[in-house]
Amino acid sequence: MFAIISDIHSNIEALSTVLADIEKRGIKTIYCLGDIIGYGPNPRDCLDLVIEKTKACVMGNHDYAILYEPANFNLGAERASFWTRGQLESEEAAEKRHNRWNYLGTQQMRWTLNTQLDGVNATLDFVHASPRRPINEYLFPDDVYTTPAKITAQFDRVKHICFIGHTHLPGVFLDDPDFYSPDELDYVYPIVPEERAIINVGSVGQPRDKDNRSCYVYVEQNNVHFVRLEYDFKTTQKKIYDIPELDNFEADRLSEGR
Repeated sequence: MFAIISDIHSNIEALSTVLADIEKRGIKTIYCLGDIIGYGPNPRDCLDLVIEKTKACVMGNHDYAILYEPANFNLGAERASFWTRGQLESEEAAEKRHNRWNYLGTQQMRWTLNTQLDGVNATLDFVHASPRRPINEYLFPDDVYTTPAKITAQFDRVKHICFIGHTHLPGVFLDDPDFYSPDELDYVYPIVPEERAIINVGSVGQPRDKDNRSCYVYVEQNNVHFVRLEYDFKTTQKKIYDIPELDNFEADRLSEGR
């Protein structure tokens, strides 16, 4: 049994709530799909927790932006990236500062786990954005209707199951192509040998599917379970409002999950 988290975006209140739920379920192994930082007010704390609690993590586009440059970001996201970089650089404890930068700088863009899930031989790929462009390509649910060839091109690169984040919109893409939201699946997707899927695990720290609760998944036997959790988003909002370099919109959106 293992959990997968993604798109924390420096939201320590959400991350702490999710980690507590994972621990309560007795889950010992956690994987992360990136975007640990960016947008939110607690990049150091979130990085430290992910370093401590997760077994592996891939690089997200906001993590990449902190290391290099925030390319193709809107103004608010760009300003948050520079502020976040400053927070990491200004850490006075040399060992902590080094560990955080080293952790970010050594992330892979994708990795694969071959395993057995309740007797099912499973090949599980982990990327932040998409199988085709693992750092920054957006896969939206509407793509199955508006640009089905885009989804088909993704599945050319998927052997069995690929877990993604990036859009903050949880659900399951199938290679028909089709898309199912968690509520359409009754919050459980069964992994079977003959069906390929791209599974968006949703966002811990900045949900955008009009549900402001944190989202993550855990895999038990061969079932992928989507979990939604309420957290103290008002505390996160206040912190963002109190930091001039962070766009107030990044706080406002937490109320409505957008």
